[in-house]
Amino acid sequence: MENRVAENVLGTLGAVCWSIQLLPQIIINYRRHDTDGLQGSMMLLWAAAGVPLGVYNIVEEFNIALRIQPQILTTLSLLTWAQCLYYGKKYSISKCCIAVTSLLVLLGGIEAGLIFGLQAAKDQGLRWPLILMAVLSACLLAAGVLRHYWDIYVHRTVRGISFIFVGIDAAGDLFSLVSVCESKQMQKCYEAPLTVW
Repeated sequence: MENRVAENVLGTLGAVCWSIQLLPQIIINYRRHDTDGLQGSMMLLWAAAGVPLGVYNIVEEFNIALRIQPQILTTLSLLTWAQCLYYGKKYSISKCCIAVTSLLVLLGGIEAGLIFGLQAAKDQGLRWPLILMAVLSACLLAAGVLRHYWDIYVHRTVRGISFIFVGIDAAGDLFSLVSVCESKQMQKCYEAPLTVW
């Protein structure tokens, strides 16, 4: 029972970290009035990653924190992308708002459609579409990070990224990883008596 509580608490802490990780970056961008070095493509890839991740978490009926986290990730990623447009490309505020609102509506519609479709597939016993959503989300998140690593390689320096953002992201990774380990440990405890029989 204690492992189940620890698993839920650590998983929720991971989701909370991943939900707020972009806030320090948004604040720093606002204070500097600059997004030089911050990759807009990274933010778009992360926003897109929130769709399959949200579909997976909702259809798999994970806890509420894990269901909400991808929606927050998509919203904050698009807000950060809008800052890249505003400060970097000198778009007007109204143009940025239209771009973000349009993408939020589009991505929300895609996610809603996929949720209904994949729920029907799950009811039919098909697992591969859900696995595809998890893999797609991981690939999009990784592609976003790799885009920034490419910028570091090209410029030979880290530009535009808040280290507080990176720290919160890493904490989310750690809490979630430990949560999964707790879950696996608990699963072994349940399977151990079965192997004796």
